[in-house]
Amino acid sequence: MRALGFLFGFLALAAAAAPSAVAQQQQPSFGPEILESIVKVTARVPSDARTARSLGTEREGSGVAIDGDGLVLTIGYAILEADDVRVETAGGKAFPATIVAYDHDTGFGLLKSARPLGVKPIELGSSGALEQKQPVLVAGHGGPSQAMGAFVVDLREFAGYWEYLLDVAIFTSPPYGNFGGAALIDPAGKLVGIGSLIVPNALQEDGRVYPGNMFIPIDALKPILADLIARGKSDRNRRPWLGIAAQEVQGRLFVARVSENSPGWNAGVRQGDMLLGVAGEPVSGLADYYRKVWALGDPGVDVPLLVLRGNEPTKFSVKSIDRYDWLKLKPTY
Repeated sequence: MRALGFLFGFLALAAAAAPSAVAQQQQPSFGPEILESIVKVTARVPSDARTARSLGTEREGSGVAIDGDGLVLTIGYAILEADDVRVETAGGKAFPATIVAYDHDTGFGLLKSARPLGVKPIELGSSGALEQKQPVLVAGHGGPSQAMGAFVVDLREFAGYWEYLLDVAIFTSPPYGNFGGAALIDPAGKLVGIGSLIVPNALQEDGRVYPGNMFIPIDALKPILADLIARGKSDRNRRPWLGIAAQEVQGRLFVARVSENSPGWNAGVRQGDMLLGVAGEPVSGLADYYRKVWALGDPGVDVPLLVLRGNEPTKFSVKSIDRYDWLKLKPTY
């Protein structure tokens, strides 16, 4: 009962610290044993991997057991291009694991432990049922000391510079540091999200900006889970990939980085270019830019870009590819 009170105390502390718009209480209906489903994930990535420079070769995060046979859901970037992955339970049992799937569109990763983990899996909830001001539990590997009460502060679109877009992402506050692969748990004790980022603008209220975390909603996993398990990828159409990392600055869209030898690089797009349009249509932001590129067709389609370099508008034709062909992935993908 002391541990149970410890967990509930996190929610009470979160309520006391939360901004006024999220100061709402709701009693959870689960005990601390739910944290046993959260495991530590460690991954080793070859130095020649495409993501080695940006994400490192030694990675660590959390994962969540979602069945009784060792299937673990985590954040994809923790295991991307890894050649050695291990999982460790809160009780200290460690097992090698294989990569089952990586899904770039959502950001999820799936692992399979070499042996059953011996923990009770967590049930998948409904992220679509979440509401603003709702209390949740954020938990990484390590037991009750790594669990923290928080609140859902926003449900909105999220666009990432790495050619990534979620129509709806979950934003929570206050921020949680061990966010990579952390579990977002609703008051019924069900998994509703997987931790992806810490963000400076989870909530804007009364002229103030509050930091927090962005979680990938679990509802994005449900339609593709069977395909990920069976084939290592979903059966959805692939999106054309350019290798152009872009960021919005004061309402304008700038190229922050171009992956060397990527389609964008080979076409001549460079850091500092301002993205003005796609296929003759102006772009109004990062999400709009992605949607216009992806609407042109499957990987391999030519993507006409209009960029501003210095004072000169310049046209480029970028021959897109499949991002999965660019990454150095295992055959299971």
